[in-house]
Amino acid sequence: MGMNKYDRMLHILNLLRTRRNLNAQKLAEECGVTERSIYRDIISLSEMNVPIYYDNGYKLASDNFLPALNFSFEEYHLLKLALESSPLIKTNAYSETFRSVKAKIESCLSEKVRREKKFTPETTHIENPISGEKEKGERFYQTIEKAIGSCSRIKMKYKAVESGPNERLVDPYFIIFRGRAFYFVGYCHLRKDFRTFRIDRVEKIEILPESFLKDSSIHPETNFEDSWSVFSGKPVNIEVLFKGVAARVVLSATHHPNEKVERLDDGRVRYRVTTRGTEEIQRWIIGFGDEAEVIAPAELRRNLARIGGYLADRYDNG
Repeated sequence: MGMNKYDRMLHILNLLRTRRNLNAQKLAEECGVTERSIYRDIISLSEMNVPIYYDNGYKLASDNFLPALNFSFEEYHLLKLALESSPLIKTNAYSETFRSVKAKIESCLSEKVRREKKFTPETTHIENPISGEKEKGERFYQTIEKAIGSCSRIKMKYKAVESGPNERLVDPYFIIFRGRAFYFVGYCHLRKDFRTFRIDRVEKIEILPESFLKDSSIHPETNFEDSWSVFSGKPVNIEVLFKGVAARVVLSATHHPNEKVERLDDGRVRYRVTTRGTEEIQRWIIGFGDEAEVIAPAELRRNLARIGGYLADRYDNG
């Protein structure tokens, strides 16, 4: 669904202030409407005494009716970078809103900031890659968001990694971007507990007429406390010894808020952390190969020994 008429007219004004050589076709593409609608909007703006004329594209005779925002160049640059690096713009759910916000910001910059912007090269770019089936995730994102906003129960067909496709009744609480994908957290009536669902694994979804009352203790800020990334489980105390390049990598950055890193006399690094579940941290440890040794827990040591045995058999016979 496109913008309503008045939002679209304001968007057109913002575009005319920041872009050149915009004809009806280009304006129609930006606004997601037909050229005929754009012509009507131009007429409506003219009837409101907005000075618009055509000269190799529509232009404003004056832009004094839109006040400049009191942004410094550094403030503008940070805001633009934050908008452009958001994973939300990788989906169609907010792409139109993003274009509108960006146009409004740039249309109201002071002349000083505009000049500085023109002659300052882009120095920083933040990329938030999104994995998974992008089209499927986009298709259901807004439906889930709508259900969260109205506290409505949903029925969905969900393709879980372990159990495969099955039907779930879920009370959705919030959407969150973690790692490289969008997830939503909700109470699953099949599992009788709160679960984290990856949006691009939803096969089919329906908003049901029944509503639910939210548990006030469930918050995005605290839901993933102690998790390595997305998965949850019982808290587990983990201890790993790293050597060589792996030790230097572990020392060079923070990998978990609760980690404790100790440099040993022989150059190795002792790494301790309490995390919920072991699946995700196990993958991280495996990436260091023979430069990482798990000391505890015993179950994680056995899992890695099993994986190591499988790899030895596989590649020795290759």
